[in-house]
Amino acid sequence: MILPIIAYGTPVLRKVGVTIDKDYPNLKELIQNMEETMKNAHGVGLAAPQIGKAIRLFLVDTTPFAEDDELDEKEKAFLGSFKKTFINAQIIDETGEEWVFNEGCLSIPDIREDVFRKETITIEYYDENFKKHTEILSGLAARVVQHEYDHIEGVLFTDKLSSLKKRLLKKRLDKIAKGKINPDYRMKFYNPKKK
Repeated sequence: MILPIIAYGTPVLRKVGVTIDKDYPNLKELIQNMEETMKNAHGVGLAAPQIGKAIRLFLVDTTPFAEDDELDEKEKAFLGSFKKTFINAQIIDETGEEWVFNEGCLSIPDIREDVFRKETITIEYYDENFKKHTEILSGLAARVVQHEYDHIEGVLFTDKLSSLKKRLLKKRLDKIAKGKINPDYRMKFYNPKKK
């Protein structure tokens, strides 16, 4: 089932996600719905807060990057098969030079900005079968994971921008928060009157 994506300005996007266990209600169905939702919106990642759940769960599917002509064949091959579920993830190390990449977010449609992130991460997480993994990721795979990981920490990519850039984007962000946009996928906007 395709779920509505929660828009910028909704409080759940600012909550730190809580850890879950393998008995979390309808977990398999939730992961499946998140996959469908991410694909429908042409995303490469989706975190549970973006569908209204403040839990430590996110999905990553970098297969669209396999079509990028600017990447070498080895990276294209890796990204073309990098599709994972991350539960209760913890980034335990970030190393390397900071590098810039133009990022966007399904909760903040029509805004893309250059964001600096460390090149390599070490992450511990559980997969959808609650098997524990520790992985070292670099490049675009690390970046997508860092972006989604930020979501379960209550952080948005716009938080990483300079104060000048944030001021320049304020009107556009306010329009998103008020629902005055027309994305090509379902979204849910915050209504402070409805509690």
